[in-house]
Amino acid sequence: MTSSDDKTEPDDVLDKLNLETGVISWDELVRHFARGVVIAVEQPLDLIEAASCLTQDDTATLKDWLENGSVRRASDDDARDWTSRAPDFWCVVTAPWVLVQEKSPSESLPTHSTVH
Repeated sequence: MTSSDDKTEPDDVLDKLNLETGVISWDELVRHFARGVVIAVEQPLDLIEAASCLTQDDTATLKDWLENGSVRRASDDDARDWTSRAPDFWCVVTAPWVLVQEKSPSESLPTHSTVH
């Protein structure tokens, strides 16, 4: 039972995800890592674009990103590194996943419409 009202347009998904993006510290993220739900999104890939692909089940794009390492499940090595440095992350949740991208120390909120 699918109607055109049930389908979300790609721009609507991007806007919604963008509004749900925030900054999270490693101390706040560690519990999600312990549950095995943290997905690391490497620069220069757009965090919102990655979240959108997960939301829309774009398996072909996700497969490419997984293969080239742009998107990956956070590892124990990541956790050790993040524990030693305590970085902040841009974060967005696409249940059950928590997608993160490390924030550079000098990075502040951008002035354009994308907050990551």
